Amino acid sequence: MSASAEAEVRAAAAGLVAAFGAHDTHRYFAAFAEDATFLFPTEPRFLTTRAAYEERWRAWEANGFRVLACRTRDTEVRVVGEGLAVLTHRVRTRLATKDAADGEELRERETVVFRRAPDGRWLVVHEHLSPEP
Repeated sequence: MSASAEAEVRAAAAGLVAAFGAHDTHRYFAAFAEDATFLFPTEPRFLTTRAAYEERWRAWEANGFRVLACRTRDTEVRVVGEGLAVLTHRVRTRLATKDAADGEELRERETVVFRRAPDGRWLVVHEHLSPEP
């Protein structure tokens, strides 16, 4: 795959992070394939669809959850074959919760797997967050 595929994945990831950081749920969830899977350190179960994640998101919001900001660094992209890419990066997220309305910062590492959709967009098919050591 070409350097342009890597640039496309980086652009897709930048859009994902921007939407997340702005708490723009419509744009954020549009970046995921319907069959995407999610593994989060705060969740006791593996989320096996975008719809399951959206359901959890709404439950978090009902408890005061709101993304205030998000930034990343140390981004690496590996394009695999003709339509798959793996992105890793460090993530700093500022969140508001019912216990911390002014926000708290999370420091995590993340792996995001992208698949090129038939329409040419790169969509997330797997996301895995872990606390940064």
